[in-house]
Amino acid sequence: MLKINTWSEIKKITIIALLTWLVLAIIFGFYDLAISIAVVDETSIWGIFGADYGETPGYAFIAIALGTLLGSLFTNLMLQKIPAYVGIIIGVLFILLIGDESYIKTGWSLIISLTLYVIITWNKDWKNFRKISGIIALLAVINPLVFVQITKILCGRIRFRDLDLLYTNFTPWFLPPGVSAGGSSFPSGHTAMGWMFLPLLIVVKDRKNTDPLRLLTIILVIGWGLFVGFSRIAVGAHYASDVLFSTGAATIVTIFLYTRFYKKRNNIK
Repeated sequence: MLKINTWSEIKKITIIALLTWLVLAIIFGFYDLAISIAVVDETSIWGIFGADYGETPGYAFIAIALGTLLGSLFTNLMLQKIPAYVGIIIGVLFILLIGDESYIKTGWSLIISLTLYVIITWNKDWKNFRKISGIIALLAVINPLVFVQITKILCGRIRFRDLDLLYTNFTPWFLPPGVSAGGSSFPSGHTAMGWMFLPLLIVVKDRKNTDPLRLLTIILVIGWGLFVGFSRIAVGAHYASDVLFSTGAATIVTIFLYTRFYKKRNNIK
């Protein structure tokens, strides 16, 4: 992982990401169906785990970011924790009042993550985390919420597991059937949520390449994003291109937000 210290390095990383995205988009445009036919196993244990829990950590991470942003409006360190307490209460209400399995998982994720975050940062000023929290919050809005949800509706691509026996209603990503088809395969929402931890790479970017925290962060962030994406293909919920576009969007948006929040172009040589 390169240290991003100059504008030329930022452009280089962006170009590499875009070219990789383009090449894979072309490949998957022709081989999406073949890939799914070869790998899909709807009984896959790890695939089902990804389906059940792939989004949950992302929701917790977004809650931490929003709590930090709201809390940083206060000067007093104790008052800064109020939004986190509200999030914990919401998590409890999800569990007690709604009772749906997905809400129970989300509720517990809010309770556990926010509680641990408050404990770990008890004596820290949340204003110091405002920039990275802003990037996380904006990434959540731009990718999983706006890009993924609107594109799903407009494209209407049928999921692999919902295709007919002869795959006659399959469509490549560049020929979407449209709203009337009613599908929601393209792009992958789970994958977009799986990449919500991508901004953490910004936090460790200036550490030495051999720094254990840097290495662990890179492995966990990239490993989790790839796991969630592959798990969606494995159970037939998405095609490779569905995962690719959510991944590409997360990468480009994170780089863009980094340049806006952390770098002033006219100050970078």
